[in-house]
Amino acid sequence: MKLVYLVLDGAADRLTDEVTSYLKAHKPFLDLLARAGICGLMYTVRKGVAPESDEAVLSILGYDPHRYYTGRGPIEAVGAGVSFREGWEVAFRANFATVDPSSLRIIDRRVGRSLTSEEAKELAKAVDGMRLSKYRGYVKVRATVAHRAVVVLGSKEVALSPNVENVDPAYRRSGQISIAVKGYKPFIRKCIPLESNEAAKVTAELVNEFVMKAIKILDKHPINKERVSKGLLKANAILLRDAGNYLPKTPKASDKYGLSFGAVTEMPVEKGIVKITGMNSVEMPPPTKNKAKDYGERLEATLKLLEENDVVYVHLKGPDEPGHDGDLGKKVKAIEDIDTYYVKPLIESLNLDNSAILITSDHATPPSVRAHTDDPVPVVVVGGKIRPDNSLKLTEKECQLNGSLGVINHGWELLPKVLNLLGLSRK
Repeated sequence: MKLVYLVLDGAADRLTDEVTSYLKAHKPFLDLLARAGICGLMYTVRKGVAPESDEAVLSILGYDPHRYYTGRGPIEAVGAGVSFREGWEVAFRANFATVDPSSLRIIDRRVGRSLTSEEAKELAKAVDGMRLSKYRGYVKVRATVAHRAVVVLGSKEVALSPNVENVDPAYRRSGQISIAVKGYKPFIRKCIPLESNEAAKVTAELVNEFVMKAIKILDKHPINKERVSKGLLKANAILLRDAGNYLPKTPKASDKYGLSFGAVTEMPVEKGIVKITGMNSVEMPPPTKNKAKDYGERLEATLKLLEENDVVYVHLKGPDEPGHDGDLGKKVKAIEDIDTYYVKPLIESLNLDNSAILITSDHATPPSVRAHTDDPVPVVVVGGKIRPDNSLKLTEKECQLNGSLGVINHGWELLPKVLNLLGLSRK
């Protein structure tokens, strides 16, 4: 028995939405799997937490983030190949953003999603290696995909602390976990220490100095002058969030489950998690506009990994971005593309007598909210000796009303439960 664990990033919407992306999408093959299997709903971390992708992915792979999570920064750093001194330097997830330099009002947190990876790399070079005025502080900046980046902050005099508030107002810290904020004020937040010690105070000072210096440098950068001439937004600020100074100390997936794991990943955060959990990974290039090619490459990698591993984890980014942008039509299209170019040929390639498919999401990203929410996400399991329940299609309401899996209250309970149902559980 082999298992393909397919995660559709942000595909779910709210249970209270009258029309959801899943409901509106023409997705005959995802619906076929729902009819052939059993369905349910899952809170990917727990009810009341609107998670970021990193803690949610850790959770749905079976790792309780309250126990293992150490901040998104370190995970992104590993995924991007950026080294940092654990316990001394602090790593942050970062976004290039567009701001008004005088008021620090945020015009767009993601530069209108128009920043290319090549542009971002040039901008990162302009601030990489920055020296700060206090504590012999320094900064390492690495652009990753489009507007995304990793920033590592250090001092040659003192060890720094990750216990500082996010500069990015769209997320607030709750312990080590960041939670999406609804209706936030669109201004860069001043970084403040979250504990009363010198290390947190120093870290907050260095963050604030870096943020302001970066705006002065980036606002006049030739890349941004060229962008303005083309009618595009400037990428003239860097928003920091999710600080961490240690990597998660998780058991390897193979040790945890007694099974071999492979993974198909495309974004730095997923790449970091599969490295930390010891999976055999195939890293894909960033998605393009050619969905047939993109999903064909990902399917090929899936099937190759499945030959040598018991479980293959596949993370597809498509639906999340239009959810953040409030674009229901584009989110529907993203789900339909996955159905056509990945799910259909996956079904045709597998024998579901000795293979199984688990499909879910890492969080909901409803276009009606334009942010991650704490809503439960649909789950489908099909294959092996699984007997169908009464579910007719893959939607939030259908999984709630007719799914025999019921509601799974914590994401880390899902994979052990499914492996047990399939007779794959060895631990």
